[in-house]
Amino acid sequence: MSKNHFKIIRAGINTTFQDQGRNNLYHIGIPFSGAMDNRNYLLSNKLAGNESESPALEFAYQGPLLKYHGDKINIVVTGDVNFNIKKKKDLINGQCYQSYILENDDELDIISTNKSVYGYIAFGGKLDLRYQWSSCSINTKANIGSNNGRKLEDNQEIKISHINKNLSNKKLNYVNTKLENIRIIKGTNFNYFSEKGKKIFLEQEFNVSKLSDRMGMRLEGKKIENVVDTNIKSEGLIKGVIQVPADGKPIIMLSDHGTIGGYPKIGVVISADYDKLVQLPTGSKIKFKEVDLASAESLFKLYELETQNLISQI
Repeated sequence: MSKNHFKIIRAGINTTFQDQGRNNLYHIGIPFSGAMDNRNYLLSNKLAGNESESPALEFAYQGPLLKYHGDKINIVVTGDVNFNIKKKKDLINGQCYQSYILENDDELDIISTNKSVYGYIAFGGKLDLRYQWSSCSINTKANIGSNNGRKLEDNQEIKISHINKNLSNKKLNYVNTKLENIRIIKGTNFNYFSEKGKKIFLEQEFNVSKLSDRMGMRLEGKKIENVVDTNIKSEGLIKGVIQVPADGKPIIMLSDHGTIGGYPKIGVVISADYDKLVQLPTGSKIKFKEVDLASAESLFKLYELETQNLISQI
């Protein structure tokens, strides 16, 4: 048994290790994977005193209950999350974007996300994990990554091979915001759809279906009519691309998406809005807004600048 480790009392609904994913493997069918909400992932590591690409725990809806054994260690929770820390007889109502020091036998209980999906736990140190293709990110559909490509389970241990020496408390005043519209650029098959179908796509609201996970987000709403062909020759997909199968209901490809697909592509969610998109829980309403490529590039530069400004405040 490792001297410094967390015992998983309750694993939560979908708890995995994630970092910034895998590059340059699309040609062999391996997507990037990595943290769904990249900004919250980066902020968790910075607040914990880690390198920016260090693995963190990503959880969805209900997170894990962890009991710590070992020397003092910093932990940070980011996202919009309700959690508690139990220290002997004291129960602390945890605050996101603030580091806490855990001692031997303390417990961290991630109760739930708050009107969102994903949250992150960064541990102030180095985790003892197996890397695959320079990443520990878990893709449960392909059984790739650390933990044999599987989500974490009850009674497992999270081993800490090294604890950061600096245990000073850090805090960031940050509030997660939501977008009124998810901005998109036209997809390569935009003109496969009728004028009425295009109007529905750009003007009507859609609901996030319960059939959504790290691989894709299925939407419910009025049918988007295809007037050319409901199938195309399979071709490459990217994160955020919106496919429309024969039933006329859009599917947005997310971080663990397949790398090729044969459904026509009506649009692509811009990179600047991806973090906000993935945090929309089942039943949320989505409305799309078209922007041009130049605007999408400018918005992404602004998103990156805002993220770096937040990191510099820590």
